[in-house]
Amino acid sequence: MLNQAWQLWNEGNKAELIDPMLSDSCNAEEFSRYMHIGLLCVQEDASDRPTMSSVVLMLKSHNSFLPQPERPAFVGRFMDNPEAAASNFSVNEMTLSDVDPR
Repeated sequence: MLNQAWQLWNEGNKAELIDPMLSDSCNAEEFSRYMHIGLLCVQEDASDRPTMSSVVLMLKSHNSFLPQPERPAFVGRFMDNPEAAASNFSVNEMTLSDVDPR
């Protein structure tokens, strides 16, 4: 879903993400603003993401300037290049995680 949202954002087709059942009652400008804020919250570089207090301020203030979101984490990383995705696994295509207590 994040991949689709990012793609629609870049294509300028934000309204396509609105559920058809809600399209009549949904304000497209308001939805676009919320989508913009959501994309700011999932940017790949965590230091670029807004703080929760900033998010609350953005949601309350409808005339504040919002920075352009950068590419979200995980979007396209494995979908753009299947060969690169396959090389991230071990020889038998399995990963192993050891969970140790603190």
